[in-house]
Amino acid sequence: MDFSFDAEQLAFRDSVVKFAKTELHDDVVQRDRKGDFNAVAFKKCAEFGIQGLPIPAAYGGSDADPLTVVIAMEALGYGCQDNGLLFSINAQMWSFELPILEFGTEEQKKKYLPPLCRGEKVAVHAMTEPEAGSDAFSLRTQAVKKGNRYVLNGTKMFITNAPIADWILVFATLDREKGTEGISGFIVDRGTPGLKTPHHLDKMGLRTSPMAEVILEDCEVPAENRLGPEGAGAAIFNCSMAWERGAILASYLGTMQRQIETCVKYARDRKQFGKPIGRFQAVAHRVANMKVRLEAARNLVYRVAWTKQQGKSAVMEAAVAKLFVSENFVQSCLDAIQIHGGYGYMTDFGVERDLRDSISGTIYSGTSEIQRNIIAAMLGLARVE
Repeated sequence: MDFSFDAEQLAFRDSVVKFAKTELHDDVVQRDRKGDFNAVAFKKCAEFGIQGLPIPAAYGGSDADPLTVVIAMEALGYGCQDNGLLFSINAQMWSFELPILEFGTEEQKKKYLPPLCRGEKVAVHAMTEPEAGSDAFSLRTQAVKKGNRYVLNGTKMFITNAPIADWILVFATLDREKGTEGISGFIVDRGTPGLKTPHHLDKMGLRTSPMAEVILEDCEVPAENRLGPEGAGAAIFNCSMAWERGAILASYLGTMQRQIETCVKYARDRKQFGKPIGRFQAVAHRVANMKVRLEAARNLVYRVAWTKQQGKSAVMEAAVAKLFVSENFVQSCLDAIQIHGGYGYMTDFGVERDLRDSISGTIYSGTSEIQRNIIAAMLGLARVE
């Protein structure tokens, strides 16, 4: 595995950092407090080319390879302090754009991908339900075929981008007796009768990324809005997760790097007992541990991208990366707060916000427990209950 970058990739990384620091640097403290999504910044990211990175040029993207995409998302995490904005972008890319690219018809690719790459539209998928979280395929949302249309009924919960999404990829079952093979994916347009996103959900972290429940009541969608063949829902969802688990935390790598630099500066400037606190082993070792976690996390994320770049399955690699990066990001956030002391606990310093944002990483795209189950199963152990 070769993770060395050529001059073009390094220049691109620097350009993303410069863009993020220049264009995405506003009052995130106030927006976090209010739970405001930055639609202007979302559009700027699209105009810069972020949302179109993994999409072929024929559909409005730049056809970047997986490693280049990861480099860009890491650079965004370093230059932009709005983790919620980056989460919304990642959610669209991996849960909607990639499934369309992998399973969509030519007509669907031409209809949906260009406006998403341009930032004119917002999209996401809807899998989780009130009674179907980690057990994703126990969903109860039902699809019934009537002529050339499908009628959807059910409720989805904790759906990122739902309040602002123009298109939602809804997973529903056509035949419960077939289990996962009875699940299909349907693209539901905003404004379709029977589609509602009534309740905005307040969250502990990632507050600038809007979330809501999705209610479908006799919601009719045309047959051409089905993604892939009937019964392809599980394959679509698993494809999305393989990308999401390996790439969505790439932005956290940049945040972890920024944390280290912030902590080093603070530890040099802050004096107690007549000397910089960085001279105390208890503080210095916390920073050292943060560096170790970052380097290990970076290599795991890059390994996922490299594996996919070789055209190979990266299910195990993605599960390992998701588990390690999410849990170690939380620990590094705790260390950053401890180093900053009382200031780290204050909202205006932004350190506590990173901690609140980090917790969700151990839950979304499969909890830490689910990642351990995946890893254990792929090591040949019996199914873990």
